[in-house]
Amino acid sequence: MGEFDNKEREEVFSKKVRAGKRTYFFDVKATRSGDYYLTLTESKKRLEDGVFVKHKIFLYKEDFEKFAEGLNETVDYIKNHQEVVEKRYEYSENHEGASKGQNDDFSF
Repeated sequence: MGEFDNKEREEVFSKKVRAGKRTYFFDVKATRSGDYYLTLTESKKRLEDGVFVKHKIFLYKEDFEKFAEGLNETVDYIKNHQEVVEKRYEYSENHEGASKGQNDDFSF
């Protein structure tokens, strides 16, 4: 069994979110025994060489509740202590986001 076996796991569901210069991938995969887990991937293209840099987190179902609690508490802290200007972006080939609307709601 090689260290990259997880790349070959069955993909059950996938959601891609483009947000400005970054793209986030939320992928549900199944282990050999049929248990689901989540991979969160951030992808960003480096301007200097055009290479996509990816960061990945594996999140297992037994950790979902604690992870969500921590994420929600952290997001709430930022929203309560600093103005958050949230924009909706359109993807463009020149990699510049264009805001679609001024009052878009991005609540968690």
